[in-house]
Amino acid sequence: MILNTLSLVNYKNFEQQDFQFDTKINCFVGSNGVGKTNALDAIYHLSFGKSYFNPIASQNIKHDEDFFVVDGIFEKNDKTEKVVVSLKRGQKKMIKRNGKAYDKFSDHIGFIPLVIISPADRDLIIEGSDTRRKFIDSVISQSDKTYLNNLINYNKILSQRNALLKYFALNNTFNSQTLEVYNEQLDTYGNEIFKTRASFLEVFIPIFKERYKAISNNNEDVNLSYKSDLFENELKTLLAQNINKDKAIQYTSVGIHKDDLIFEIETYPIKKFGSQGQQKSFLIALKLAQFDFIKQKSHVTPLLLLDDIFDKLDENRVAQIISLVDNDDFGQLFISDTHAERTENVVKQIHQSYKIFKL
Repeated sequence: MILNTLSLVNYKNFEQQDFQFDTKINCFVGSNGVGKTNALDAIYHLSFGKSYFNPIASQNIKHDEDFFVVDGIFEKNDKTEKVVVSLKRGQKKMIKRNGKAYDKFSDHIGFIPLVIISPADRDLIIEGSDTRRKFIDSVISQSDKTYLNNLINYNKILSQRNALLKYFALNNTFNSQTLEVYNEQLDTYGNEIFKTRASFLEVFIPIFKERYKAISNNNEDVNLSYKSDLFENELKTLLAQNINKDKAIQYTSVGIHKDDLIFEIETYPIKKFGSQGQQKSFLIALKLAQFDFIKQKSHVTPLLLLDDIFDKLDENRVAQIISLVDNDDFGQLFISDTHAERTENVVKQIHQSYKIFKL
């Protein structure tokens, strides 16, 4: 998978900008605030149809403008593919592939496999379970359409069930038969999602541990484990057991939407007991394992985006990551950094072609 050209119109701080990329390494360099991360985010936008950093779509339009357009030309399996993401204020976002608009955005997910490593990933450690679930979902969804559809259906039914619980409370009424319809559907989709997540982690955890060992260059013992209500019982049973609680809080309190990933170092939570360096290594190992897994499943080498990576790691760890990239396992790489000289010194160590874009 190669991104040949990128064209931006009114995207974040860019009025109009065109990039022609190298097939191996591309570096965006410049002072803070010039748009290095925005350029990476535009590439992410072409893959996922949304920003990695700002979920509010309209806020990605340049100030005082009415629309944005992100246009990319890719090379995939010896075919040229043109992907355009555009948004006009007050209208729905559009994603087009080779001039044809998608009916459902979810149909595009996985077409351009991509992994981003960014300082914002720290949220995976410090934020709530929702962030970690999104991580699992994004890794699996890039290579499993059935999983993505099950997830979309589960979330739709979950919000309908929650709306019904609120309706019962507001109107001082209750109808167990209507609720049962939602319970059945949640059980069907929830069990499938649970099974897929569990089997995914069986494959993913050993890859992650291997990556951590290579980056940290030592023998620290790290682990990931899967926490889910469904290890205790079937979802249908759990929903029935918790109905009084759900009625009281007007929200579905059990299910796969409560799942979590537990991050540990030497059997302790990494959030409390991991040093900054260990936490950063943990997150990079997580993302490189994501890269390996997606490549293995899709048989396409994902694009790899490294945002501001040199600022956040000591030179030794950067050298470790760069040496990992210096082989044929990796495809096209995009890097952002504030120091042009530092970036060039590092990429020169890699025996690959490169381009530097000074913003």
